[in-house]
Amino acid sequence: MKKIALFFMLVSCFYLSQMKTGTFSEIETLQKVSPRPMVIHLYTDWCAVCKIESYHLSKDKELVGLMNDHFYFVNFEAEKTKEKIRFQNRDFEYLQNGSSGIHELALALSKNKNQPVYPLWVFLDKHQNLVYYQEGQMTSEKMKQKLLEISAL
Repeated sequence: MKKIALFFMLVSCFYLSQMKTGTFSEIETLQKVSPRPMVIHLYTDWCAVCKIESYHLSKDKELVGLMNDHFYFVNFEAEKTKEKIRFQNRDFEYLQNGSSGIHELALALSKNKNQPVYPLWVFLDKHQNLVYYQEGQMTSEKMKQKLLEISAL
């Protein structure tokens, strides 16, 4: 019995320290009810910097709390997501290129239209306007600073 209780305590602590993520369609629905700024993280499964960054960001409890309480977060795998996505009244498709490909939305969100730089961070205000854009690794301190700046808007 003690082992079961300990298991549930550890699982709940692990769950509470995770950033809540959603899909573009889920967040579009939530925005209608409760508008919030939005953070979009574009990554790929082959990007080592993306993995290291995600690990460090998820370990910062203050950052996780700030993100979960005041923002919508989309963690978007740019080269494996194949379903059609509707975002800002436009439809985006997966663009197949031989055995690989890239999602059209990743190209639309990136300033580099030929090949996005990963990781890529896109911060939108509650009206879906771009307020910050960063290519490359984001530290937890810089992320907290940007979130606080955006939440003050």
